[in-house]
Amino acid sequence: MTKSPAQVLLDKADKKAASSSGWFSSATSKFEEAGDLYQQAANAFKIEKQFKEAGDAFAREAECRENSKEPNEASNAWWNAAKAYKRGFPQLAVQALSHTITHLTQSGRFRQAADREKEIGQIHLQENNDLRKACESYERAGDWYAQEDATATANACYKDAADLLADLEEYPQAIARYEQVADHSLSSNLTKYSVKEYWLRSGLCSLAMQNDTVSAKRNLAKYSNQDTSYPSTRECKFIQALIEAVEAGDVEAFTAAVVEFDQVTKLDNWKTGMLLKIKRGLQEADEDQGIM
Repeated sequence: MTKSPAQVLLDKADKKAASSSGWFSSATSKFEEAGDLYQQAANAFKIEKQFKEAGDAFAREAECRENSKEPNEASNAWWNAAKAYKRGFPQLAVQALSHTITHLTQSGRFRQAADREKEIGQIHLQENNDLRKACESYERAGDWYAQEDATATANACYKDAADLLADLEEYPQAIARYEQVADHSLSSNLTKYSVKEYWLRSGLCSLAMQNDTVSAKRNLAKYSNQDTSYPSTRECKFIQALIEAVEAGDVEAFTAAVVEFDQVTKLDNWKTGMLLKIKRGLQEADEDQGIM
């Protein structure tokens, strides 16, 4: 049976990596040459759409680069491995990205490390539906972006982490993250407009926390002090209407407030999910009242 061009290159790479260093060549040059061959093999596997094999060959290249003390090339090879593994092998992609991040952080390239950590978060979320691990990756990426002064990108990661914390029903932690992002955003005229969105999400978290209107009202007052234009926003009025409906145990008023807000500002899936949780809590409280 004829071997594919990729398999031929892989065999050559394996042979080179396993060979002993001769009189006139060093171990370093042996691994450099083997690394080049593994890279060629990996690209040939990609052409053949054999992504697992391509990822494996890039991983072998990365190990050769490590052996020949080429950390930047090793980092790139691991990243190429991750991109190949992403085509159906998410766990292997996460492992390869983790190797990439190790090299990047060791060489002080935290901005790129944050990019790769964010990729890990997306894989955990989209492929594995692992909210906890995704949240941890977004928070770590946010921290690295923040220390590189990439504030807007850091805030986007923290906001994604906050959404996931709320999905995990860890509402106090979610609120703290939203407030952190809002505080950062208040300091710039470019990002100030987005603050009302973060405070709206925080308000929904308060109400989802066993319909905690006390916290919701306290936070609303705090936010109004931080930004005097906030009370006149639709977001603030919406939270106010929800608080009143929850305090009155009025499911119809709650629904009416949601419908009215949604007609002007379309609710996204996350907000819709949170509002359904709050409404369920309201209906259960209503039923309990009926029993007593």
